[in-house]
Amino acid sequence: MMRLPKDTTVVVATGEGAKFFDASSKSGDVSLRFDHDLHPGDLADEGPSGKIPPDMDGKESMEATFSKILASNLYTKVHAGKIDNLVLIADPETLGEIRPLLHKEVTDALVLELDKTLTNSPVKDIEKTISAALN
Repeated sequence: MMRLPKDTTVVVATGEGAKFFDASSKSGDVSLRFDHDLHPGDLADEGPSGKIPPDMDGKESMEATFSKILASNLYTKVHAGKIDNLVLIADPETLGEIRPLLHKEVTDALVLELDKTLTNSPVKDIEKTISAALN
């Protein structure tokens, strides 16, 4: 049974937003404390990551753009020492978008990555999902 390292940040994301939590685990049970939300803001001013495929609709473009913003935000926090250990939970599509955008410093901080859609789930459900993944 694995435990989360001390000073672990959990990020639960979709292509439309992300929730940040501070995490701790004792005897296999994970406990989360909400820290903050990351909202996309006006994505039209940001532009998506890379070149837009011709078959990409507006929603997909906005989600790709948010993935770029989230990857940049995570890098800034890891590089500044604000995130030591990271659990990243995102729906499969968002996780696929963000993975190639993550800087090596961020991937080095990753202790767990889950492809699940949990942004609208109660905190208890997120805690149970992480605990189950650690066992």
